[in-house]
Amino acid sequence: MRDYWIEKLYECSKKPYQKYFKKNEPWNIDKSLLMKYPEESLGFGLGNFLHKNHFDIQEKLEDHDVIHVLTNTGVCVYEEIGMQYYLLGNGKKSLYLFMVILTGTVFYPKRMDYFIKQYKRGKQALPFHYLDFSKMLFMPVQTIQHTFKI
Repeated sequence: MRDYWIEKLYECSKKPYQKYFKKNEPWNIDKSLLMKYPEESLGFGLGNFLHKNHFDIQEKLEDHDVIHVLTNTGVCVYEEIGMQYYLLGNGKKSLYLFMVILTGTVFYPKRMDYFIKQYKRGKQALPFHYLDFSKMLFMPVQTIQHTFKI
């Protein structure tokens, strides 16, 4: 039941977040095109992630799914929250991130060990949360992971 409420909160907040807070341009690419990138590339990894999870690209939120690919983070609710902890450890700070962490911690106090582990993983990696991933789609995923100690 709590997963349902967290997902509803996300759905209600996603559109205003995209419209008022995300200033980047949409990538204007679809997952079928991403699947044509070289197999080891970030573009292919993103396309495969979207396909495997039955997702479409969310305009202006493309980076979010790239972070899933780079950090090998799953998509269940507590893993999504854990990814925000990872990003906090990596140096990202935003109102949205803090809202997810706050609500996630309240709804999932028994996952605190997992959240702390994710935070520490993010701390160990070199800061990469701010990169323009749209320009890195042909780069091999492993090269990016190795370079930034992800």
